[in-house]
This record gives sequence, structure tokens and C-alpha cells, in this order.
Amino acid sequence: MRIGIPFALFSAVLFGASTPLAKSLLVSVDPWMMAGLLYLGAGIGLAALNVGRPLIGLPAVEAPLRRMDLPWLGLAVLAGGLAGPLFLMFGLSVSDAATASLLLNLEGLATMAIAWIVFRENVDRRLLLGALAILAGAVVISWDGQATLQWGAVLIAGACLCWGIDNNVTRKISSSDPVQIAMIKGLVAGSLNLIIALTNGAHIPAPDLVAAICAIGFLGYGISLALFVLALRHLGTARTGAYFSLAPFVGAILAIVMLSEPLSFRLTIAGMLMAIGLWLHLTERHAHNHTHHAMEHEHQHIHDEHHQHDHDHSPIDATKPHSHRHRHVRMTHRHAHYPDIHHRHDHA
Repeated sequence: MRIGIPFALFSAVLFGASTPLAKSLLVSVDPWMMAGLLYLGAGIGLAALNVGRPLIGLPAVEAPLRRMDLPWLGLAVLAGGLAGPLFLMFGLSVSDAATASLLLNLEGLATMAIAWIVFRENVDRRLLLGALAILAGAVVISWDGQATLQWGAVLIAGACLCWGIDNNVTRKISSSDPVQIAMIKGLVAGSLNLIIALTNGAHIPAPDLVAAICAIGFLGYGISLALFVLALRHLGTARTGAYFSLAPFVGAILAIVMLSEPLSFRLTIAGMLMAIGLWLHLTERHAHNHTHHAMEHEHQHIHDEHHQHDHDHSPIDATKPHSHRHRHVRMTHRHAHYPDIHHRHDHA
């Protein structure tokens, strides 16, 4: 059941590291061009990974995207692929890397708030306290005693809102192939932002800079997004967003190390608060009697207590991962679970 946790945490580490690295290159690159190249690098890298699956032993057993998934994918591309990185790059251009990294905690907050309020995903007291502890850590390290409105912060907050929307709509298609989702998002959003940047007079940077930006995009946006989709599948949106809230802390630490700044008292307190939040999430146990309504969908699975169906087509080893459209019968039982693709029931 907890397989989604390492997916979420590794996704957070990759994305968190990408912020100060991108900031270090913005002095030589137009922000709009940077946004395009980051996502284009993600898309191209994942396309190569997708083609080379047999060579690296990655089985192609994930469910493909279907026509009914396209509206959700389109909204994810617009919010998370086009608007989100664009706001972040312009915000980064007028903010320091450590502050910008920590402000990205707003993404986790936006993700959880939308999941709880709009999509009615279950939240218990422990998860809420953990999220508040992580947010408190960000406030401690970000607050400087002044209340001056900074446009960089406003733009980064806008990016976080876009990605909060993106994370929630992506959950709707999280049963499909995560590499395919991230690849399409990167290729479409990256190409459009690149075209707009060139139209506005931006210049393509030197080849070594392009390679560096694309590498950052492949790891920090491409691989990170694919892992995030897998986490959504197993954990639900709010819990994935909560674990992903560690990304800004990773970015801030890396920014401080890169700038050779000392470990401050505020950073230590923030780290303790975030560690408490992570512990609350890791030790969460959600179990009660619940009913699975009859449903039909497609995703990678093995035959477990939730998958006990026959195969009318060619023989399949039910103990190994495979993907096809299958039907779940109505079932009531009790076990520990997260709001994954099989546990999206109401709570009295």
C-alpha cells in the first residue's frame, strides 16, 4: 500500500533540486525560453525513454491514454505545462533561489486545498496536522519580519496555483501510462512556450546551455512528473501533495549549499517542523469498513483482493503486472488504505 510514498518523495527531490539549478542559468537565458526548454527537454527525454523501453527492461504494460482522457490531459498541459513554469521562471528572475524554493510550498497547500474542497478527497486530523507542520516550516524560514509585497513571490504563488490545479486533474488520468502523460505534456507545453519565446524576440542560448537546461528539465520535470503520477495512483492527490511539500525544502538546502551560506537557526527549526510533518504522514493508518461500488476501468495490476476477474483473451499470468480493461464487482470489506484509484469513497 505504501509503494506510492517513495515515488512521491523521489519526485519531490528531483523537482526541488531543479529550482536552484534553473535559477543559476537564468542570468543568461530569457525566462520564457527557459520555461520552454525545460519542458521540451522533459518531453524529448521521456520520448527517448519510451522508445527504448525494451532496451532497458522496462515493460510496456501500462494502460494507454484514451479519448476520454484528453480533456483532463489538455487542462493539465495548459495549467501545469504552459502557465506554471512560465510564472515560475519570471518569478525566479526577480527572486533569490532559496526564497523561491521555499515559496513553492504553496504548491502542496494548493494541491491539498483543491483536493479537499473541490474534489472532496478524505482528510483526517493526522494528515492535516502534518501538512500544517510542513507549511509552518516554510513560514519560519521564509518570514523576514516584513510585509512587503514582492512581485516575484506573487508570480511564484501563481505557478503554485497552476500546479495545484494540474495535480488534481492529473489524478483523473493517473491510471494511464505515467511516462506517456509526462511525455505529451513536456512536448506540447515545451514546444508552445518555445515558439512564443522566439516570437517575442528571445534567442536560443548556446548549445551547452541548451543541453544543461534540457537535462534539468528531463530529471526535474520529466522523471519527477512520471513519479508524481505513480504516486497519485497509489496515494491520492492530497497525500501526494503533502509528501511533495518537501521539494521546496530540498531546493532551499541546495541553494544554500551552492551559495555557501551558513546553516541558520530558522532553517534548523524549519527542518524540524517539516520532519514532524513527514513523520505524521508516514505513520498515518486509515482503516474502516468501506464499500467498493461496481466499476470498470483500465490500469496496470496483478490479481489481488481487489482484482479477481477472469481473462477471456489470451492466457495471462495473473501474478505478474498486466493491463487491460476489467470490471470490479461491488465489495465491502475493511483494511488500511489510501484514496488511490480504487478507494475514492465517501466518509460519513
